[in-house]
Amino acid sequence: MPAYWVARSKINDPVEYKKYTDLVPAILAKFGGKVLARGGKFQIMEGPDKFQRFVVLEFPTFEQGVACFTSPEYERAAAFRRSGAGEVETIMVEGA
Repeated sequence: MPAYWVARSKINDPVEYKKYTDLVPAILAKFGGKVLARGGKFQIMEGPDKFQRFVVLEFPTFEQGVACFTSPEYERAAAFRRSGAGEVETIMVEGA
């Protein structure tokens, strides 16, 4: 059953944040992740307007998605945004 990684982010430092986003595609590919939506046009229908970037990724299984997020490769990449370049809320949800 597929799973979806859904993230809402606010970019504080585009230069540092790009160091993170440049590394992520290869990491996702290693775990079978596929980008369904990344950035682009959005409209907040309900809730706070703190975030300006939304990402939806699909993984073959919930376990593969969690393994990607908790992998050493992703941890190294995420360190760029976690150092203040961005603020992110991420969830993993199993598909129906």
